[in-house]
Amino acid sequence: MIVSWNWLNELVELPANAQEFAEKLTMAGAEVEEITYTAQRLKGTIIAKILNLTPHPERKNLMVVTLTWGDKGRATCITGARNVREGDVVPYAPPGAVLADGTVIGIEEFDEIKSYGMMLSADEMGLPSLTQEEGILILPQDAPLGKDAASWLGIKDVIFDVSITPNRGDLLSMAGIAREAHALFPSSSLKKIDFPHTHTPHDWPVNFQGVTLKDPGCPFYGLGFADELKVLPAPVKYRVRLALCGIRPISNIVDVTNYVMLFLGQPLHAFDFDKLPAPEITVRSSYEGERIVTLDGREHELSSDDLLITSGGLPIGLAGVMGGANSEIDDTTRRILIESAHFLPHRISKTSRRLGINSEAAYRYARGVDRAKAPLALSYALDLMNKWGCGKVYTSVILEGDANPGERLVPLTSKKLKTYLGDEDLAETPKILLPLGFEVHASSEERIIFKVPSFRMDVEIEEDLIEEVARLKGYDELPPRLPGKIHDSATIGMESRAERKLREILMGRGYVEILNYSFISPKFTKDLMLPPSDLRAMPFPLANPLSVEQSVMRTFLLPGLAYAICDNLRKGWRFPIRIFEIGNVFLKEGTNLREEKHIAGAIFLGKDDRSPYGVVDKDDFFTIKGDLVALAKAFRLHFDILPGKEPFGNEGQTADVIFDGQKIGYITKIKPSIERRLELPASLYVFEVAFDPFLRPQAPKFGEVHRYPAVYRDISLIAPEDMTVNEISRLIRQLSPALVSSVRLFDIYKGKNIPEGHRSLSFTLAYRHPDRTLSDDEVDELHNELRAQIVSKGLKLR
Repeated sequence: MIVSWNWLNELVELPANAQEFAEKLTMAGAEVEEITYTAQRLKGTIIAKILNLTPHPERKNLMVVTLTWGDKGRATCITGARNVREGDVVPYAPPGAVLADGTVIGIEEFDEIKSYGMMLSADEMGLPSLTQEEGILILPQDAPLGKDAASWLGIKDVIFDVSITPNRGDLLSMAGIAREAHALFPSSSLKKIDFPHTHTPHDWPVNFQGVTLKDPGCPFYGLGFADELKVLPAPVKYRVRLALCGIRPISNIVDVTNYVMLFLGQPLHAFDFDKLPAPEITVRSSYEGERIVTLDGREHELSSDDLLITSGGLPIGLAGVMGGANSEIDDTTRRILIESAHFLPHRISKTSRRLGINSEAAYRYARGVDRAKAPLALSYALDLMNKWGCGKVYTSVILEGDANPGERLVPLTSKKLKTYLGDEDLAETPKILLPLGFEVHASSEERIIFKVPSFRMDVEIEEDLIEEVARLKGYDELPPRLPGKIHDSATIGMESRAERKLREILMGRGYVEILNYSFISPKFTKDLMLPPSDLRAMPFPLANPLSVEQSVMRTFLLPGLAYAICDNLRKGWRFPIRIFEIGNVFLKEGTNLREEKHIAGAIFLGKDDRSPYGVVDKDDFFTIKGDLVALAKAFRLHFDILPGKEPFGNEGQTADVIFDGQKIGYITKIKPSIERRLELPASLYVFEVAFDPFLRPQAPKFGEVHRYPAVYRDISLIAPEDMTVNEISRLIRQLSPALVSSVRLFDIYKGKNIPEGHRSLSFTLAYRHPDRTLSDDEVDELHNELRAQIVSKGLKLR
C-alpha cells in the first residue's frame, strides 16, 4: 500500500513527523518498507500565465512566450512545445530555480533573443506519469498566479511503501491508514468528511432492466449512471495524487474509480453503457470452458469457480478482478455505468491466482473489502464526477442485495487479558479500541462486549481483541515475564528423537540439512523422466496455488534436492555438495491423499577438486551407500541393498533398499541425460528411504565377551556377475559350520583367467570356539568341508 503523507494529513491531524509515524506504524504490525521524499530538489517554480505567444524570427521550430504572474511579474522565455496557447496557465522556472533532477535554470540565448528560464513539463517537475501528452504541463485557469507551483500541486510529498499483512484488508485505503494513525497517536483527531447521499429507485433516461444476482459470491451490487460524458484528463491535483500513489492517470472516468479505491478501499469499475450486449447486468458463475478477453488484451479460459459480470448472457467483466475489453471506456464513450459491489474474498483470490491477474481490485477483494462501504463509495464517485464536470451525473442508483454484513459481538474479559498480557486493567481497553472503530455494546467489571466494525473482518474471537490491545499499547510496553511450564515432562517423542539422531549422523558425515516447500512445479515429472504409470508422476494439484512453480504436492524428495543443487550452481557455487532433507511426501490413492515421511540425501561431486593435490577417494555410488548403511547400523537395522531400477537412475548404479522384505527406497546415480537436462556439470548420487523403519530400532543384543582368539581362513570363488555379493555371502553363512562367527568380503576381481560374465570374490571367515582355542588341523578340516559344500552348489573355487 502506497501512502501519501500530504493526503494523510488531510484526513487526520497528527502530532508527529513522517519518520515518527513510520516507526509507530511499523511497530504496530504494518511495516513501512521504504520512505521516499518526492521532488526534494524542486525549488523556485511559480504559477504563470501566457500573455503572448509568437514565432521566433529566426528559428521556425521555436516560440517566444511572454509570461506574467501578477502586477509586477513578467518574463520572456523560448519554448519548442506545441501544446501551449495564449491564456494557458503553466508552471514556470525563472532563472535560479532548480528542477526535480537538480538542474539549475539560467538565462539562455537563442539567436539574440534571451530566454529567462523555462516553462515546465510534468517530467521536469518529477512526475513523468502525470500526463499522457508531451509538452508543457497545463494547469487549471483558477490556479493562483505567482504561487509556488510545486506546493500548490502537492508534488513535494513523503511517500510510504507499507507492507500490509493478508488479514488487514482494512489498511488498503487512505481512510484505513488514517484510522490506524488516529489510534496510534491518542492526541490526534480525525477530520470529518461529509459524504454525499444517493437515492433509489433510479430515474435514468434509458431503458435499463436492472441487476440480477445469481451467485452467493456477490451478496451486494450497486450501479450508478452518467451520460453526456466528456472523456478528458482528471483535474491536475487529483492526477498528482494518483501518480504519487503509484497509479498512472488515464482519464477522468477511470481516475474517479481509482481515486475512490485508494481513498475508501472499495474497488469500482466503469462500463461503457452503449457497448453492453443488453440493457441489464447479471452476476453469475462462469461455465466450464467459457472465455473472456480482459482489459489487458489477454484471453482467459474460465472454470465454474470464477465469478462473472454478464450482460445479455455474455461476459463483460471478471468480478472483482478485471473488466472485459468489450465494455472498455474510450474516447468515444458517452454513457457509463459505475459498479460498486461486494465479492467474497476466497472467490476472487482463487480466480486471480489461477489466471495470474494481480490487479489492484483483486488484491483488495482477496484480503477483504468492507461490504458496508460499497454504497458510500458509489455515491462519492458520482459526486466527484459531478464536481469534475464529467457530464450529466445522476444521483439515483440501483442497489441489489444486502450491503449490511451483520452485527458481530466479541467479548473481552479481564481474566484472559491478564493471562496473555499480564495486565488486567479492562477499563483502559475502550480508550484503545474505540479509535479503531470498535464500540462498547455492554460492559461489567469483569467483561466488556465490543461491537466489531464491519471493516475489521479479521476480528472474530477474544484473542483478536487482545492482540489489538497489545499492538496499540506497544509490545515493548508489556511487562516481561518468563514463560510457564508447558509440559509436565521434559521428554521428547520417539519421532523427534529419531530425527535428531539422523541429523547428527548425517551432519557428522559432511551433509547439510535443507528445507524445501512441500509444493513443487509439475515439470519435475518431465525433468526426471517419470513414466505416466509411476505413482510419483501423479502429483496432487493445489486448489489455490501461489504460482505455477508451487502448484502440486511433492511425491518424493529427490526433485527438491536436485533443484536446490541446480539453484546453487546457477548462483556460482563450484564445489562438491552434500545435502539431506527429512520431510513429508504426498501420494494419490484414488481421490485421497496419502502422506508419508521420507529421508533423502544427495552427493554432487562438484566441478573443482577438493584437494590441491588432486582427486583423493572421490565419492561414488558406494560412498552414498555407505552413508545409508551407517544410518541403518546406528539404529541397529539391517538394510538389504539389491540391484534395482529407477526411471531416473543410471543402469548398473541403481539399487533397491529392502527392509523386512519390503522395498523402502532406492540408491542411485542420476542418469547422464537427466544431469545434462538439469545442467549439472558433474555426477549426482541420491538415496531416499522411508522414515518409518527408523522408528523401529532393533533392541541391542548382549552376549559373553569372546575369551579365545579366532582363527582366520580365506576362500575365493568364481560366480556369475548377476549373482550379488549379498546372495553369495548369505549362501556361505548358510553352509558354514556353527563355529564360523563372521564372513567378510575383502576383494573383487575381474580380468585375466576369469571367464567372461563372471568375477572372483574373496571372503575372510573367522572360526572361533567359545570354550577353547581351535587348532589349525581342526580349522582346516572344517574349512575344507565348507569348500566342498560350496562346490556342490555349482560355484567354482579358485
